[in-house]
Amino acid sequence: MRLVTFAAKDGASHLGAFTERGVVDLSAAARELGFPREIFSSMSSWLEGGANRLVDPSRLTAKTATTALQPSEVRLLPPVPRPGKIVAIGLNYKDHSIESGATVPPKSPIIFAKFTTSIAGPEDPIVIPVGNPNVDYEAELAVVIGRRGKAIPAEHAFEYVAGYMPLNDVSARVWQFGDRQWVRGKSCDTFCPTGPHLTTRDEIPDPHALAIRARVNGVTMQDSHTSKMIFGVPELIEFTSASITLEPGDIIATGTPEGVGAFRKPPVFLKPGDVVEVEIEKLGVLRNPVVAAGG
Repeated sequence: MRLVTFAAKDGASHLGAFTERGVVDLSAAARELGFPREIFSSMSSWLEGGANRLVDPSRLTAKTATTALQPSEVRLLPPVPRPGKIVAIGLNYKDHSIESGATVPPKSPIIFAKFTTSIAGPEDPIVIPVGNPNVDYEAELAVVIGRRGKAIPAEHAFEYVAGYMPLNDVSARVWQFGDRQWVRGKSCDTFCPTGPHLTTRDEIPDPHALAIRARVNGVTMQDSHTSKMIFGVPELIEFTSASITLEPGDIIATGTPEGVGAFRKPPVFLKPGDVVEVEIEKLGVLRNPVVAAGG
């Protein structure tokens, strides 16, 4: 099932599902689905309520045809509008590790954080901060946590996954490299676009078998495959949860492959008027325009 957070004509935020007939407001369809309406009041309510393991997409499509909204009638918001944590992984593809100058891939995951205020949705603008600190794109597979857990063994890690979505780990390279740590350069407002939807785990048997690409103005800049990750999803969940409690709605950004702008010759950085797309096989295309601060 493909889940979205959307705003309709009433301006309020709703939890919906993409179906063959359009976007279904799940709170309006709750009774037909046999669930309390409050479970579908928001993405966080759905995740915390555990309904992600119970909804039958075929039943949803068949019973809610008359309530489906067309894509033109809704505005998609970030699928998880306010995650508790964004745990990001650095240098998790060998080729990207090499292009960045780290000739020896890391022996354990490199973890950093992106602040929640960096979240943006599909079609939301990526805002270049004042001073233009060399803003770059990074196509990544995002894992959304669906169950609270600590010290999760790798063999049980997928039991804690709600689903997956494309993510753009936008980075201000001047600040990232100049600060000698990555949080400020990675956490600017709008620097974590996600979407267009969250695809539930049952739809993706193997998250390590997906093509991943980034395009700028239609030109392919990154073209790789999640099978090239150094540390897979189970290992990342095990490593992170050894010291950090993972909660429903938390996001793990699993790292980017080679082809980012900073290490091209000459470098390619984002500028106002650009359009960035992150596409992951079976998960959709995340599209964001680029604007200047105040523009």
